[in-house]
Amino acid sequence: MLLKPGMVFTIEPMLNQGSAKVKTKKDGWTVVTRDKKLSAQWEHTVAVTENGVEVLTLRPEELAQQLATAD
Repeated sequence: MLLKPGMVFTIEPMLNQGSAKVKTKKDGWTVVTRDKKLSAQWEHTVAVTENGVEVLTLRPEELAQQLATAD
């Protein structure tokens, strides 16, 4: 798929200590690893713009870091 300005999507990596196999709990939202080992998940929502991308969900400290390193 070619990314085009106006598209918005979410990147949701999940790092698992054990297996990549997961299951969704009955609440339809909670995801756990099948082997019950530790796991971490986070996400960012990204908008494609005419000039590249914009991360819409930066926390204040991430935004400050991004501004400090901008050219």
